[in-house]
Amino acid sequence: MRHENVDEKELEHGKRGEEDKEAMAMNLGEVLKDAESEGKENHLPVFEVNREEGVVRVVVGKDVPHPNTLEHRIAWIEVFGIKKGGEVVCIGRGAFAAGYTSPDVSFRVPVTEFKAFCALSYCNIHGLWQNCIEV
Repeated sequence: MRHENVDEKELEHGKRGEEDKEAMAMNLGEVLKDAESEGKENHLPVFEVNREEGVVRVVVGKDVPHPNTLEHRIAWIEVFGIKKGGEVVCIGRGAFAAGYTSPDVSFRVPVTEFKAFCALSYCNIHGLWQNCIEV
């Protein structure tokens, strides 16, 4: 049954509102892929930590190179540090141009102040990937 004082835009907005609520109920953990996921060989962010020089490097596709085309690429890597007191710090982010760059970032970091590092990488076809290491 339709109410005559409700127009089509209001009805459509109500439908979108329900879809938005369903999407918001999804947990980010449900879409993150990790070392247990298929395709990890060229999607998982891999860490190299040099404590002496204070450098944290993250590479995607270290052993099996990832494609780097407009149609299929790693668009970005973001690195976070978890300090010994539990504070989460965004260390930095690298964005990559299709065809011209490799998914490889390095940051100078006071490594001894951190207990762990986590990285996210985004493949425009295979989604969001995560990896964490304790240091």
